[in-house]
Amino acid sequence: MPAPPDAPVVPDDATLIEQSWRRPESFAMLYDRYFGEIHRYVAGRLGTQIADDLAAETFLVAFRKRHTFDPAQGSVRPWLYGIATNLLAQHRREETRRLAAFQRTPAAEAADDGHEDRVAARISAASAQGRLAAALRRLSDGDRDVLLLVALADLNYEEVAQTLGIPVGTVGSRLNRVRRKLRRALGGVNPLIGGFDG
Repeated sequence: MPAPPDAPVVPDDATLIEQSWRRPESFAMLYDRYFGEIHRYVAGRLGTQIADDLAAETFLVAFRKRHTFDPAQGSVRPWLYGIATNLLAQHRREETRRLAAFQRTPAAEAADDGHEDRVAARISAASAQGRLAAALRRLSDGDRDVLLLVALADLNYEEVAQTLGIPVGTVGSRLNRVRRKLRRALGGVNPLIGGFDG
């Protein structure tokens, strides 16, 4: 059904990027469109205190690099997640420290709204919390990025592949490998992490 003639035309992502080359203020629509989900992803990885700054930095980097965006990709969503993931890599030591602290914290005392609490809430046995944190900390950076882009950002395999610049098949194989590692670390318990389990 066609839109009414007086309905405003909402430009797609690629069009907004192109418009922002001439009119930088057009980029604000992309900020409004995607800031919330990028913020949630960063908050899930590093906690809410740093999420405001890192999510804002993601859009600052994207704005500065907007001429490098390939319009053939269509949506800027995977591109933004790629930028956010690269910025997160700079903060990996903090993430590792948080996971180590989480491992030492009994499940009943966990109070942070970070990634660890959401994972803990979704596992079938609260006693597995420390083992899960240790297993997450032992994952390679690439495996952890794939897992958390699926579990926290709710990206599909194609979007994860675009975000990380890897083939879709690699996304699937990494998730399978992570699933096996986490199940083994949890003594066969199914971790039930969002869309990750299957």
